[in-house]
Amino acid sequence: MASSIERPPREGRRHRPPVRAGRPSAPVRARRRLPSVVVALVVTAALSACGVPGSGAAPDTAPDRAPASVTPATSPPASAAPAAGAPGATGTAQGRAGAGVATAAPARLPGLGPRTLGQIPGDTRQVVVVTGRGKDSSRSEAVLHRRTATGWEAGPAWPAHNALKGWTDDHRMGDLRSPVGVFTLSDAGGLLPDPGTRLTYDENPGFAISGTGFEGESLEGSFDYVIAIDYNRVPGTSPLDRARPLGADRGGGVWLHVDHDGPTQGCVSLKERHMKELLRVLDPDQHPVVVMGDAESLLR
Repeated sequence: MASSIERPPREGRRHRPPVRAGRPSAPVRARRRLPSVVVALVVTAALSACGVPGSGAAPDTAPDRAPASVTPATSPPASAAPAAGAPGATGTAQGRAGAGVATAAPARLPGLGPRTLGQIPGDTRQVVVVTGRGKDSSRSEAVLHRRTATGWEAGPAWPAHNALKGWTDDHRMGDLRSPVGVFTLSDAGGLLPDPGTRLTYDENPGFAISGTGFEGESLEGSFDYVIAIDYNRVPGTSPLDRARPLGADRGGGVWLHVDHDGPTQGCVSLKERHMKELLRVLDPDQHPVVVMGDAESLLR
């Protein structure tokens, strides 16, 4: 995202009411009416927000400055915990009050070791597990697990892509690797209208994208639907928000988004039908998280 772009206007976002007796049948949402110059800048910013190269937009290779009004938190040293962060780190699952208290049920989630399980908040009832084929592979699969009275129920396995060079415990801007860790899922958005999610949804022209990916595939439609992964961002804001609490060098703009049949620069991508299904199922009252990384790292 271009460093000249700061936090986008938020008047077009739909916010969840503090008390919800039931899902509204027809939520009303205001579209942003932006001057053409502003729209062009926001579009350019969106192309690199998720680290996907677009037409005329520079890839995620140079630090993107946080807005002047935001004071980034001190970056953790290299010897600190991996991308999921130590308890209390902004933008991680452990950062929520009461999080990090493991219960017996998470141990029944397959493919996750004790360290990974310990990072899942005790109040979480929905877990998207993204398992990479290998440390350096750009292919993975995603499974949504739901916690019930009898334990965890797994949904179908969905094919997915992650970053071109695979995974890392210490994600940095432009390293072409996806961060390993456990992250909350709190905000969504896209170029297309809300498909029926209970997450806060930002329908915004800034999600438009064009150009080609690493394998020559078209990127058009990749950001039709996105879910922000709360890595180095401020939960409760649009996926387009530019704040980087851990510092710009730690990257950001890591999303779940529509697959374009090729590797990403840091995000995780799913087929459009699977993204729409995920958006409709995720419930903020269930405190959803994504657990992501290569299979070996997740077994720790």
